[in-house]
Amino acid sequence: MSKADGMNYAPKGQARPVCGPGEFPFAALGLDHGHIYGMCNGLLEAGGELVWVYDPDPQKVEKFCQTYPGVKVAPSEEAVLADPAVRLIASAPVPCERGPLGVRAVESGKDYFTDKPPLTTRAQLEAARAAVAATGRIFAVYYAERLHVEAALHAQRLIERGAIGRVVQVIGLGPHRLNAPSRPAWFWDPQKYGGILADIGSHQIEQFLWYAGAQDATVLHSKVANYQNPEHPDFQDFGDATLVADNGATFYFRVDWFTPKGLGAWGDGRTVILGTDGYLELRKYLDLARDPSGDHVYLVDHQGEHHYNVHGQVGFPYFGRLIRDCLDRTELAMPQRHTFRAIELALEAQAQAVRVA
Repeated sequence: MSKADGMNYAPKGQARPVCGPGEFPFAALGLDHGHIYGMCNGLLEAGGELVWVYDPDPQKVEKFCQTYPGVKVAPSEEAVLADPAVRLIASAPVPCERGPLGVRAVESGKDYFTDKPPLTTRAQLEAARAAVAATGRIFAVYYAERLHVEAALHAQRLIERGAIGRVVQVIGLGPHRLNAPSRPAWFWDPQKYGGILADIGSHQIEQFLWYAGAQDATVLHSKVANYQNPEHPDFQDFGDATLVADNGATFYFRVDWFTPKGLGAWGDGRTVILGTDGYLELRKYLDLARDPSGDHVYLVDHQGEHHYNVHGQVGFPYFGRLIRDCLDRTELAMPQRHTFRAIELALEAQAQAVRVA
């Protein structure tokens, strides 16, 4: 796994099965984004069994089969959705295709797990909500910048223990490396990827709601820009937004495609969480110019200054909880309302964004 390329960043953890062999068969549909590998890694480590893969591009399928030997290549999407043994569909097609695929998946009796952004329009969101309400199936989203980062998970533990008191403000920084020559055509088209605030901004908003313990929020202001890619005039390489939660906590986040070549990771992702009795800083993928490993958590409280390097110590419990939710029909991994509200706020920020530069 290379940290230099965010599109193919696929963390691995320890195997911690939550079900028996063969109890949770799942399939992969749509391989347009490399996050599908991180999603499958997490499900396999939690005890899932990868039984099918389908994508219209045979080269993507061949690479996938090399990574996961033994997975069967399906002749079509319909064949996978018609298999009664499959419990969950994991997907990472072009973003604008994820919501409609999710509707087809849940209407076929499967639970659904897709990469972020899970959809790109308000109409797709309403269709997904309606399908979930009608079927009772799960529409889960891979908000990886919290779910697949041990520093982010350790921070949540500290917050739950009261280490910083009440959370009153969060700052989220989500820089990414562009790697322009490797990007497919859909990457540059906001109609396909949803715009920068809907895409990588949805990560940030999900984290804010979770850390602040908020049920809802309001977008106060948002901006987007294209500073350095004039050959793709509709592309957005910068975005930011300010939100306030229903419990009074506030949030500012910035996302961009300006990670310089000299950085040892695809982005210096950071989160700063201010509480009434202290604050946390997460340095997710590296500790700049000091330590190339990630998962650093800094805590300042009334007792002093504290540093935790939690890489390899926390694990990724989300995937096991998701599997158990699918098997037990519970809602422990992530409430469905939270899943949808995070992307809804991202769509709102995108829709009202002021374009600058």
